[in-house]
Amino acid sequence: MVKNSPLVVLLILSGCIVVQQIKPRVPAPYATPEGVLFQFYSPSAMYVNLAGDFNRWCGTQDGPFNPNIGRMYDDGTHGDKKAGDGIWTVVIPLKPGTYQYKFVVNGTTWYLDPSNPETVQSGPYTNSLLRVE
Repeated sequence: MVKNSPLVVLLILSGCIVVQQIKPRVPAPYATPEGVLFQFYSPSAMYVNLAGDFNRWCGTQDGPFNPNIGRMYDDGTHGDKKAGDGIWTVVIPLKPGTYQYKFVVNGTTWYLDPSNPETVQSGPYTNSLLRVE
């Protein structure tokens, strides 16, 4: 057993590292009684916004990015289940239709929704696509 001890320790440590790298699975946007619930996993973010054609892309259609538009929450409110878990959440009331959106982390980095495989090309941009019925 002494000969295998370093191997056992290595396997345990590598297993711990893998477990820490597994991201929580968040669903694609879905309807709730209050509206459509959007979630994005970003544990190191200072803040996250939901930008889309429903909020003029957080103001960027008219001017600079506005961090007060489309703000998401990781504080146990606005549809967020657990504060501080890195899952940013917001519920947006949307009428039936088709919407384009992205998540914006710390006001600078724009991301497609990794939970929603449906996208659309809009000029030079690729955006996540949501259909609300």
